[in-house]
This record gives sequence, structure tokens and C-alpha cells, in this order.
Amino acid sequence: MAKAITHAMVFDYEDFYEDGYVVFDDKVIDKGPMEKFKDEGYDIIDGRGHLVMPSFIIGHTHIYSTFARGWINPFEYRNFMDILKEQWWKLDSGLRRESIYYSGIVNAADHVKNGVTTLIDHHASGEIEDSLDTLEKAVSEDIGLRGMFTFETSDRFDVEKCLQENAAFLKKGRTARRAGHFGLHASLSLSEETLKRVREAKGDAPIHIHAAESAMDQADAEERTGERVIERLDRHGLLTPGSILVHALHINDAERDIIKKRGAVVALNPSSNMNNGVGIPDYPALRNKGIPVIVGNDGLSFSATSEYRTLFFASHALKEDFTAMGLEDIQRIIDDTYAYASEHLGVRLGRFRKGYEADLLMLPYTPPTPISLDNALGHLFFGTFDSFKPSDVFVGGRHIVRNYTLDADNESRYRDARAHAQHVWDTLNRKGETE
Repeated sequence: MAKAITHAMVFDYEDFYEDGYVVFDDKVIDKGPMEKFKDEGYDIIDGRGHLVMPSFIIGHTHIYSTFARGWINPFEYRNFMDILKEQWWKLDSGLRRESIYYSGIVNAADHVKNGVTTLIDHHASGEIEDSLDTLEKAVSEDIGLRGMFTFETSDRFDVEKCLQENAAFLKKGRTARRAGHFGLHASLSLSEETLKRVREAKGDAPIHIHAAESAMDQADAEERTGERVIERLDRHGLLTPGSILVHALHINDAERDIIKKRGAVVALNPSSNMNNGVGIPDYPALRNKGIPVIVGNDGLSFSATSEYRTLFFASHALKEDFTAMGLEDIQRIIDDTYAYASEHLGVRLGRFRKGYEADLLMLPYTPPTPISLDNALGHLFFGTFDSFKPSDVFVGGRHIVRNYTLDADNESRYRDARAHAQHVWDTLNRKGETE
């Protein structure tokens, strides 16, 4: 039976109804003002006091980082490489099949409770084979989100296993719920030989790679090859259309020109960048080159809206200019992100047009000032993005979050994850004591 959310504020970035409705099954059927609504036997959901809008997409995250929450690692960090080696590379090395699965459950659950229904993940773990299938089961089958998955090939792993895992997942093909990329960690952890092998193995698949996240990545590339990071990747023929270059903080205009020419996108993760002390993204420089930008959280949080706010304010601070980024830029990035996920999953996301996927949310909101199509994005950004907790979330019409909670099975799986996190910590602590 099709559902109808009625008497809600309905906003999909192109239309706004202060007293409106959305009708949907797995896809959107209709929308409009309540005076045009005709009940044709729908399952009615009362939307009074709620804003109904399309759900969000995270353009880059690390599900493997989920069990870092609360982990006490006594190492004293001196630079960005220490953060990688002593925290993230230690943590992911401790993940095996069950802990990969439960980190996926927790991560997807916390994301969807923040209104995120599609994740573009960049995975690493001590157990490589079937790790992407395990994530797909947790994220897309059990929780019910859409996901794009890849394993970050690196010389710190068995490279052949990394190549095989990426190739095997890509061979499955895409569905409306899952797709793959060919994953690489970063230039600084990839030899010339490994990059050659990736080029031979990946075919036309887009890559997903950290690029110039820190100045150390550029210094390493120049020392190895005399080239900058983007130049090096391009020489190896890796920048096929749709490739995701994550961070791209320490690049120059010549590198931006290459990114634009090759049809790649940049995934910005401003909170993580500032947390790691590696810099602030230069969004205006990317915008001015016409490079599509998507926004991720780099595994630091489970939110999309907080990253949009951080990028907005950080851009003002970086340029010392409050006009450096406006709400029209937020709209552009949101649209670029919907367009990217739609293309690679083979679906239509981000609007309440007929035939678009019914990925949507209900957010409690009482506007304290007048609201209309002209200022709805401003209400959304300044009135809700700092504390964004939808009461209900739907993916492909399926009611994933109902009154702030998941179904009983997934709430139970979420609680079970704690024991698996403890096992990972104990394993890492024992390993640390013997080193």
C-alpha cells in the first residue's frame, strides 16, 4: 500500500508547501499542497509539525573507524603520519569478519538516525577477503541503506588481496542499493609498481583515494617521482570519470585543471581536516574551476548537516570573507552529491518528482519566522543543521527509522556490537603490550 505524509511542510529544494503532502511507495508518486490531496486508500502518516525533505548522502566515510569511539590509545602523536600509523592503521588491522559486520551495523544505524540514507565508504581491515560483502550485508541488507563500497589498496597490505577484493566486488555489478569503486589509500602508501597493477586491474572503474590530505602526501610524491599527487595519479591513467579524490587540500591550480579535465569529483571533509590539523579545504578554488564537490565526514561523525555547516564557516575563515561561500554553494554541493550517487547507483535521488526514489525524512520543526520557497533553505541551514535529528526516515519507501528508533532486530544488533568492540580493543591492547 502506498503511503502519504500529509499536512507537513514539504521542501525538496525546488518546491515548498507549508501545508503539503507527499505520496510514495518505493518511489515518489505525487506531491503538492493539501488542497489538491485526494486520499486513494493510502497509509496516511500525519506530518503536522514536521518538515519533510529528501534524505542526505555522505560522499566519503570510513565505517572501519566506528569502534574508535572511546578507544584509549596512549601513543603521543607528533604529526599526521603518526595519526595514521598509531591510530587508524592499528585500529583497522584489528578488524575481522564479525567486527567488520558490527561496525557496519552501528555506523549505518547512527547515520540513518541523522537523516543519511546513502554512504560512500572507503574501507580497510585486517581481513580483506569478502570484507566488502560483509559491509554490504550490514549496511544495505540489514539496516537498509544504499552504499558504495571499496577497499583501500595500500602497500601496507597484501596488494594482490586488495586488488582481488575490489575487482570481485565490482564484478557483482551495481544495484539500486549498492555499487563499487576501485579503492586506494593515498599516494604516500602506494609504490609505482602498485599503481601500475591498479591500472591494469581496475578497467574503467572510478577510483576512490585520499589525495593531498596533508602536505606530507605532496612531499612524498615529489620525492618519489618529481611529480605532485594529482600529476602522478594522472600519469598512471587512474583518473577516470567519476573518480573520488578525497580532501585535495594541498593541490595547486594545475592539479585542479587535471581534475576538471578528467571528470573527477572532490570529496571535502572539513571537520576531519581541522581535527587532524592538516588544513582547511579551499572550496572557492574548486568551485571557480567548475569541479563537482561532494561532502563527507571522513568517519569522524555520522552527520551530513554538521559538515555543511563546518565547510560554510571554515570557508569564510579561510578567505577572511563572509561572501566566500553562500547558501547557493550549499545548494550546489547538495545537488552535486545527489547527482553523483544517482549516476553511480543507477537511480534518481534528491527530489520529490514522480519516479524518484522515496528516500526521505520527517524532521520536527516549528518555524519561528515566516517560511517560503525563497527562504526555506535558510531555515534549514540556520534553524536545523546544528541539531539535525529526524523522527522518521524512509529508504526506497521502507520505514527505517520510526519515532527515532530502528526495528527491534537492528536495535538488538546495535547493542550486540559493544562486545565486538571490546574484543577489538583487547586484541589491539595485547598486541601493543608485545611490541
